[in-house]
Amino acid sequence: MAAFPSLALFFLLLTFTEAKEILVGGKTHAWKIPSSQSDSLNRWAEKARFRLGDSLVWKYDGGKDSVLQLTREAYVSCNTSNPLAEYKDGDTKVRLLKSGPYFFISGAKGHCEQGQKVIVVVLSQKHRNVGISPAPSPAEFIEGPAVAPTSGGAALNLKAGLLVTLLGVLVLGLF
Repeated sequence: MAAFPSLALFFLLLTFTEAKEILVGGKTHAWKIPSSQSDSLNRWAEKARFRLGDSLVWKYDGGKDSVLQLTREAYVSCNTSNPLAEYKDGDTKVRLLKSGPYFFISGAKGHCEQGQKVIVVVLSQKHRNVGISPAPSPAEFIEGPAVAPTSGGAALNLKAGLLVTLLGVLVLGLF
């Protein structure tokens, strides 16, 4: 029975150690007007995996720029008048506490219209360990999905079944 608290603590620590700090754009001062479509932060975001508990980190000149978190509608229209959150410190950190899309734009006048914006899609808890289906494209949250998403349900069911079996063995003291 003594193994159960140790195992529970292990799973709890594993959950917290998985969270990462992710530098937006993958490099310092990537928060800028992109030089081309291929330099877009949404291209970078499509290739990354964002999970619950991760933190996004922006490094920029706080005297010249800012980061605004917006609704989908405000993101599409580059409307800076009513942000959900505004960051101006030049070393911004935003913790991702819910799954789904997060919408960010530059607060500098005209920068959003020139492409300085990003959609970050946080994977849900059920997709946390599956890893076989690609993350949704940020564009899907503007235009809608082009095809039905695939499911990693079989792998998830197998993992859940193994976890339930293991926990059952531990709780019943058969281990």
